[in-house]
Amino acid sequence: MNRSRTYLTPNRHEKYMVVDGYNIINAWESLKKFINDDLDFAREKLIHLLMEYGQYEKYDITIVFDAQYTNAEENVEEKSKHCKVVYTKEKETADSYIERSVYEATKYYGREVYVVTSDGAEQSLILGAGAYRISANELWRRIKHSKKNIRDEYTGEHLLPLRRSEIGSRINDEVMAKLDELRKRKS
Repeated sequence: MNRSRTYLTPNRHEKYMVVDGYNIINAWESLKKFINDDLDFAREKLIHLLMEYGQYEKYDITIVFDAQYTNAEENVEEKSKHCKVVYTKEKETADSYIERSVYEATKYYGREVYVVTSDGAEQSLILGAGAYRISANELWRRIKHSKKNIRDEYTGEHLLPLRRSEIGSRINDEVMAKLDELRKRKS
């Protein structure tokens, strides 16, 4: 069995997240509105959000898109060393791919696995396989929280305020005393 085919290799990040891509697109209003007009845009937006989130929160992420009604072969795109996108093969559902991924990740590598889906039946199977489930809404809250943290770190809200850099704070007491003596003589 080729274990690395299903999910990212071990020892990158301890946490592994598998996302049911179309389930999330259909659950988030910000992406759902693009389904009929620009599904590619919705997919790319989801991928971008998850890559950013995964990198910040230290997750390896696999995003699975269901291609069961096509004649396509399975297609895997490695977007980064921590994120890959899978389009399932003909007659394979995203759910079956996710179930297999979770089983292999927990059994062979003992990784902490999180599955993101709001599909009730899928959630039950995932819990039985030893993975944690995250609903679409919960993931959206987590992403917003991470984006706020990133923004705060970038804008410096958690950094120490800038202070005036005076020469007195960078020289020793003996030199400071001599400079003070010179200043007094000039006055």
